[in-house]
Amino acid sequence: MNWDQIEGRWTEMKGHIKEKWGELTDDELDQIAGKRDQMVGMLQRKYGYAKEQAEKELDSWSDKV
Repeated sequence: MNWDQIEGRWTEMKGHIKEKWGELTDDELDQIAGKRDQMVGMLQRKYGYAKEQAEKELDSWSDKV
């Protein structure tokens, strides 16, 4: 699924995201509001990923949903 589709279905996708990244809170996901760059930044902060790793993890996840 491409990121435009994920952004458009963000409310539905939040559950899938929490399955993968359980440390993210509902408030944080509401702040992200489907914005890919904000999601990358949040993964960097919460999980200590480098930017490239966060993008790779996110791309891998989005290919599977």
